[in-house]
Amino acid sequence: ELMAKGNMSRAMASTKMNNTSSRSHAVFTVCISGRMEEEVHQSGGTTTKMKKGAKRRSKGRRFSSRINLVDLAGSERQSGTRSSGVRQKEGSAINKSLSVLGTVIMNLVDIGDGKARHIHYRDSKLTFLLRDSSDKTFCHIHA
Repeated sequence: ELMAKGNMSRAMASTKMNNTSSRSHAVFTVCISGRMEEEVHQSGGTTTKMKKGAKRRSKGRRFSSRINLVDLAGSERQSGTRSSGVRQKEGSAINKSLSVLGTVIMNLVDIGDGKARHIHYRDSKLTFLLRDSSDKTFCHIHA
């Protein structure tokens, strides 16, 4: 329901290449948190089965995680669209944003390969929104 509501507010327009083209990126973020339950005897030992009548108390590790679902705006070559004015500015902004996203992804791959790189998340709103996605410390399991 929330995703449908967000999609209703996306910018859509026709271009020379497409009758309907999304002119904005969509990011839907789902945050999940909870506690992994374990059964614990009064004496403190952990078990998967309790004896009948034994008292239970919850003990478990907390966790939090995030998943981003991203639908990117349509990218079209400026020369093919023969656009001008607002559509041309939208296209330029979309192409810049996608270019920055590509650079961020390439730099993250380089970091994974052991190379030193600075990630320019602030170069676009999209990469700034997604900056937590590459942070291995975001998904937490707490004792």
